[in-house]
Amino acid sequence: MELKDFLFTPVILILVYFLAYLLRHKFTNRFTQPYFIPGLTVKIIGAICLGLIYQFYYQGGDTFNYFEQSAVIHRAFLNNPLDGLRLMFANGDYQSSTFEYATQIYWYKSPSEYFVIKVAAFFGLFCNHSYSSIAIFFALFGFSGIWVLYQTFVKIAPSKHFALSLCILFVPSVFFWGSGLMKDTITMGALGWLFFGFHRGFIEKKFPLSSILVICMAFYIIYKVKLYILLSFLPPAIFWVFIENSAQFERKLSGLIIKPIMILLGILFAYLAAINVTEGDTRYDIANIGERTKINAEYLYRISLLQEGSAYYLGELDGSIESMLLRAPQAINVTLFRPYLWEIANPLMLLAALESFGFSILLFATLFINPGILKSFLLILKKPVVSFCFIFTIILSLAVGLNSYNFGTLVRYKIQLLPFYLSGIILIKYFSSLSAKYPIEDTSGNK
Repeated sequence: MELKDFLFTPVILILVYFLAYLLRHKFTNRFTQPYFIPGLTVKIIGAICLGLIYQFYYQGGDTFNYFEQSAVIHRAFLNNPLDGLRLMFANGDYQSSTFEYATQIYWYKSPSEYFVIKVAAFFGLFCNHSYSSIAIFFALFGFSGIWVLYQTFVKIAPSKHFALSLCILFVPSVFFWGSGLMKDTITMGALGWLFFGFHRGFIEKKFPLSSILVICMAFYIIYKVKLYILLSFLPPAIFWVFIENSAQFERKLSGLIIKPIMILLGILFAYLAAINVTEGDTRYDIANIGERTKINAEYLYRISLLQEGSAYYLGELDGSIESMLLRAPQAINVTLFRPYLWEIANPLMLLAALESFGFSILLFATLFINPGILKSFLLILKKPVVSFCFIFTIILSLAVGLNSYNFGTLVRYKIQLLPFYLSGIILIKYFSSLSAKYPIEDTSGNK
């Protein structure tokens, strides 16, 4: 930290909390208002603590790489605002006017990392490029997405507002790893907005134009930063929309005819969406995804062996889709349930293991105590929003588990799915408690 952190950060914090208290009634209702300021606070604490952990525990890392490389753009703005703007809109091509700056940016030709660098540089314009202040701006964007995600789930299950707040706003790994100057903060915020836009536009059918704009904005951000999250989200989201909207046709025609057609159409459109999103991107092309997964897993595993206790091994991948599918149960297990308590090798793994253990107890209590395994699976099948939560969780768990091979990386990558995974469990309990009034045969996820 530098002197300017101590000068600018308190001013930023005062402004943030002044506006938060002034405007919170516009973004809350009687159920959600008690959680607004605490939710914002833990995000800001998470952003500051992440910087401190990287500075004093890891003694460096990606967050400082983003900061230092974004400082190059900041210097360009100070010397010549036009050069700063050129760097902000650059796509990896060198220009004579900005060559001296671009060559100082190690990730200039890496689109996803350079996107984060440009966001950090933009926020830096408002705080003389102070690390702590930029981290707070990142936290604010992350909070905006996680807040609309929380509000959306509360609309679906109003009586579970407290439980949902614990599962979305106050999960330690989510507000820690998803708050600072990192890719994960941007994608977590954008994912919340994407879910909000889908629900409001296609399920509630409100404000179609603004909902589409929100979806496009969030889609673009995730596409630029972590495309695999988009690939995990789109198929179950499109499937959810088709099944949810099939209810209106069932009231007019025979459900035995319409529902299978809607399911098939949902699967088809989900598949086409995934294929078209990855078109031209060799990293995620279906033909190359097995080989890319093999390369990533082997590289991260070799690096992880240098960090005692941080590596995990799921077995050999040969670059084929078949080998990925064979490792799928292990990948999903490692993402959702590991590290186990007996695998702890350092303080951060202790926190991750305790968190995973707590989530496991919640899941098993739901499956085997209340409402029980049969009713839980019936609700997953019959309630489209619950189906979405668990399909998204399984797909992203598979992707994360197969590509991490390192518990430190794993705990960061899986934060995107945790709010949906935990909210899905809460929704099972909610719909189970309403089953006498709203039979599970009703497919409406909003009842």
